[in-house]
Amino acid sequence: MSTPEIGDIAPDFSLPGIRLVDGAVEKSTFCLSARHGSPVVLAFYPGDETAVCTAQLCSYQSELAGFEGLGAEVWGISKQGVESHEHFARHQGLSFPLLADENGTAVRRYGVGLKGLGLRRSVFVIDSAGLIAWKHVSLVGAKFQSAGVIQQALAGLHVAS
Repeated sequence: MSTPEIGDIAPDFSLPGIRLVDGAVEKSTFCLSARHGSPVVLAFYPGDETAVCTAQLCSYQSELAGFEGLGAEVWGISKQGVESHEHFARHQGLSFPLLADENGTAVRRYGVGLKGLGLRRSVFVIDSAGLIAWKHVSLVGAKFQSAGVIQQALAGLHVAS
């Protein structure tokens, strides 16, 4: 499946995930359509505890207040299971949701799969109406989009509305 374009309705999904809240792990199912009314940043990443993914997600964690100030929630999505995500979140102190796409449902719907390597490092900003407002899909994935760049895209949503 190809990657959806800016202005397209964001493909919906429902995935199991975890969130650290005051050191306790909360497990739940995260459904994108349930977030309509608020923007969501979907950060697809290849793997827990890998060097670039750790740097990426830790940078988003350190800038989490900036995302929240723009009314957005950040969701990390990879193909590892909930147990792997729980270990990763605890080890790195990540408090935003990490979703387990073990069957590749969201990866396929967003067209970010990479044969033999899992998935392309990708970020999608979904606006409050459920439309793709901004995206970046890496070819290789050794670099990631900074929190500042993503927050500029989010800030643009507030200007446009």
